[in-house]
Parts: sequence; C-alpha cells; structure tokens
Amino acid sequence: MAADALFTPFAFKGLHLANRVVMAPMTRSFSPDGVATREVADYYRRRAEGQVGLIVSEGTGVNRPASVNDRNVPRFHGEKELAAWKTVIDEVHAAGGVMAPQLWHVGAVRTRDPEWAPPGPYDSPSGLSRPDKEFGAPMSDADVADAIRAFAEAAGNAKKLGFDAIELHGAHGYLIDQFFWDGTNRREDAYGSKALPGRARFAADILKAVRAEVGPDYPVIIRISQWKQQDYEVKLAQDPKALEAWLGALVEAGADILHCSQRRFWEPEFEGSDLNFAGWAKKVTGVPTITVGSVGLSGEFIAGFAGEASQPASLDELEKRLERGDFDLVGVGRALLQDPEWLLKVRDGRTEELKSFERSAMATLY
Repeated sequence: MAADALFTPFAFKGLHLANRVVMAPMTRSFSPDGVATREVADYYRRRAEGQVGLIVSEGTGVNRPASVNDRNVPRFHGEKELAAWKTVIDEVHAAGGVMAPQLWHVGAVRTRDPEWAPPGPYDSPSGLSRPDKEFGAPMSDADVADAIRAFAEAAGNAKKLGFDAIELHGAHGYLIDQFFWDGTNRREDAYGSKALPGRARFAADILKAVRAEVGPDYPVIIRISQWKQQDYEVKLAQDPKALEAWLGALVEAGADILHCSQRRFWEPEFEGSDLNFAGWAKKVTGVPTITVGSVGLSGEFIAGFAGEASQPASLDELEKRLERGDFDLVGVGRALLQDPEWLLKVRDGRTEELKSFERSAMATLY
C-alpha cells in the first residue's frame, strides 16, 4: 500500500498540516440534546493522537430551529453547546491536532425519531424535500437572511473558540445543496434561477458573510457534491464549463478549499478524462481540493451504512492521483471511524493490522 504522498506536509493560509489526510465529517448522534460530551472530545482526541492531518467534525447545527433533524446531533450555538466544543478543540490541540467544525443545516430532511421534532419549522428553498415532493413551506426573505446570519455567527464562534478552520456543509441534499439543485429550488427571486450559478447565490452570500466574520486569512472550506441522498444520479454540472461557473461563484465569494464528495473517488466525473470530481474542481478553479469517497476500503459508504462489510483496499490509485496533483488532500471516513490508528498503520506498513469496516462500528464512539 504505497502512501508516500499522503505524508507530505500541506500549508494554506492558516492551515499547517503534517500530512494530506483529512478525517471526513461523519454524523455520530452521540451528543444528548445537542451538547457534545466528554466522550465526543475523547473520540476526536484519539484521531489527533493518530496523527490525522486535519479533523473535520461531524455536522453541527447552526442557530436555526430545525437546523438538525436528530436531537442527539451536536449544535454549534448556545452557552452549553459552545463550552462543550471548547473542550473538544482543547483536547485535539493538546494532542497536536488541527480541527474544523462542519457547520450544518439539514433543510427539508425529516427527523428519523418518531418521538422528537425540531422546535420550529423546516427550512427549504421552495417547500420541497425532493422534486415534486412537498415538505414544509418555502423560506421567506427573513428566513433566508437569518440562515445566512446563523452560519456566519457559527463561523465567528469557531474562530473565537480556537478552531483552525471551518467547513460549510453544502452537499448531499441538505439546505445549501437544496438551493443548488433545480429539483428543490423553484424560487423566482434572487435566490432562484434556471442557471446553476444563480442558484448558488445562497451559498455565496453565506460565504461572504462568513468571510466578513472571520477575516481574510482564516481558512474556509465548503463541502459540495453532485449526488444527493434523494437521488444518487443527480449531476448539477453536466460538463466542465458548467462546473467552472458553479464553483467559480463559490471561490469568488470566499471559499478557500473545495471538499468534493463522491461515492467512489476513482470514478471519472466527465467523459474523456479520468479526473474525478476533486480533480476537475481543482482544474477549473485553481484552489486546493479534498477528494473523498471509499478511500482505503473495498466498498462504498452508502452500502456500508446499509450493512455491507468492506475490506481494506490498496491506496495505489489514490497515491498516483495525489502525486500528479489532481487534488491536494484526501478525506477518509469509515476507515478512521473504525480505527483511530488507521493512518499510523498505513504509514508504518502494518497492512495486516488494517481492519474491515462493519456497520456495528456506527453504534460506538470509539
């Protein structure tokens, strides 16, 4: 399992990473009533002790009533909640780690808990959870403005608490992505358009507000995807030109790094090239990108969460793409969820100690 390129340093703005590995954000739901516990802090500290270059937290809700759809997903607002995150970042720093919280709003995604509901209405661009599926009501102008404020406020609090960067969750069919997608954004005001760059205004305005809050030198990452949890086959951008128009608007608004989510990192994004999503994003924007999608495991993550086991897999293809400069950083999810020492084992060539991923790992906070 070749891995030399994974262990080269990376520096950009205020980020100084010892290697190219990013712990991908993974929802854990181990924060009772939205407050991260000591066990959550220990969970992230173990990954810092495992020398992960950058840790991105699980999604954490911004200050809107229905920003999360699970009462045990952490929130990033409120005195108790922020004090808990202060403990997390202090523990990560004590172990030599670097960390960004992922700031999240789920939008029109119904709660999975039949005994709990968010303390307010669901937000969405057009009152749709998927094409032609009505759910809730469209956000008013005041709602949109308040959501933008909530993301900026959370970013400012992250910087005050000592986090090294922030990530906005703009992928997978959640609120920001619901504005990107013409299947869920049917607005006819300034936040809707038949053209994808027009539908990117909500994200762009969030990025501008975040940038105003944190200043020019604080690293801002945004996670994006073509696919949606509502429809795995969706492509927002059908070709490189459309991709450039979409992502260029985000970079112009203040995005420093694009975290490009796909289900399998080795799959090409467009015909005629083997570049993946992160490779094309870097090519058309020139900014650093993070690739992610079944790194280090044989099976992809949606099937894994559904119960399909995955075995350790070669990193040769990943290494080849990283060495030729397709992308800059590599997101690792389930392999690090299962084993906080995964990166150390890869570094030291202890391939016989690498673990398969089993769904049961989701039930623990190890």
